Amino acid sequence: MSTPPSPLSSWARGIAPSPTLAVDAKAKALIAAGEDVCGFGAGEPDFDTPDFIKEACIAALKAGKTKYAPTPGIIELRTAIAERYGADYGLKVAPTQVVVSPGGKFSCYLAVLATCSPGEEAIVPAPFWVSYPEMVKLAGALPRIVLADDSTGFKITPAQLEAAITPKTRLLILNSPSNPTGAVYTRPELEAIVAVVLKHNLYLLSDEIYEYLIYDGLKHHSPATFSKEAEARTIVVSGFSKPYSMTGWRLGTLVAPAPIAKACAEIQSQISSNATTFAQYGALAALREKEKSREALARMMTAFDRRRRFLHAELNRIPGVSCLLAQGAFYLFPKVASFGVSSEDFCARLLEKEKVAAVPGSAFGAEGFLRLSYATSDEIIAKGVARLARFCGTL
Repeated sequence: MSTPPSPLSSWARGIAPSPTLAVDAKAKALIAAGEDVCGFGAGEPDFDTPDFIKEACIAALKAGKTKYAPTPGIIELRTAIAERYGADYGLKVAPTQVVVSPGGKFSCYLAVLATCSPGEEAIVPAPFWVSYPEMVKLAGALPRIVLADDSTGFKITPAQLEAAITPKTRLLILNSPSNPTGAVYTRPELEAIVAVVLKHNLYLLSDEIYEYLIYDGLKHHSPATFSKEAEARTIVVSGFSKPYSMTGWRLGTLVAPAPIAKACAEIQSQISSNATTFAQYGALAALREKEKSREALARMMTAFDRRRRFLHAELNRIPGVSCLLAQGAFYLFPKVASFGVSSEDFCARLLEKEKVAAVPGSAFGAEGFLRLSYATSDEIIAKGVARLARFCGTL
């Protein structure tokens, strides 16, 4: 008798669940069961959304802003986003080049769907954010992984990029500041990469969701600003989750050349329609109330910087652990390869024995490392890193 076909599609069978969300869910389940867990898994600020943003959303609800909105976003918000890119980077962006989506993750996926056909390829530098390769697969394309390890500060080189390009390559996905490493590309580094992108007529998906979360006086550089040619090949993704602590609001932004933006809006119209209407008015307040937003961000960054430095110093005191100092975002990516166990096994045993939740480096395409988020309290960080040190001492 013949074997019945699978009830699932090839897309459903091939997709992997998000390991970062899985770790966070497991930690929360243990906490709910009464366990004292130190969670380093979640990639979200532990601060509340600023009140003035919430109040703008509440006012929109009371005003009846509860109906469908234009698929790419309310015009006031798209205009404010376009103006923001002009003020911050000198980019002349029309509102028609802006798409507001249900989250930065969805914005990235729209960019992949708009540029990659089945059988084509997208280059994904590792360590990568866990969703990039899966997005490429869901588009029917092939992710080509290029490892940029700690010897290069977790940053891909132009030579590595050049070597990975094939006749099927359509897209490079670049994330600076980086999740999971906190690496920040300098302008010369980005210019060299953009030169390769333009040479081969590729598109560049520049994921800049952490653009405002940078330390030590460094500056964020958007590749779209380098030249008219670069602007024509760059899709810039950002959003409101990280700088405004609005992760649950699900509001991402995409700025792209007009044909790409139009395609993204049309794809979104068939998948999700518009991002939540009243939430967009909260985002509009975040952009219009610049001084209040700056103050809220400054408070977060003061805490993140303090935690970054403390956790980095404590990690490097643990025999067998080495860790680069992150320059952006709110993650550290310590190396634990010296202990001779896989990162997945390391994290599983760490959670079991010491109730510390971390994400294995294998989830980001970089075996031998862990991702630790310091977007959590000083108390949890201090307690968790002490437990980690104790655990490493048993290996």
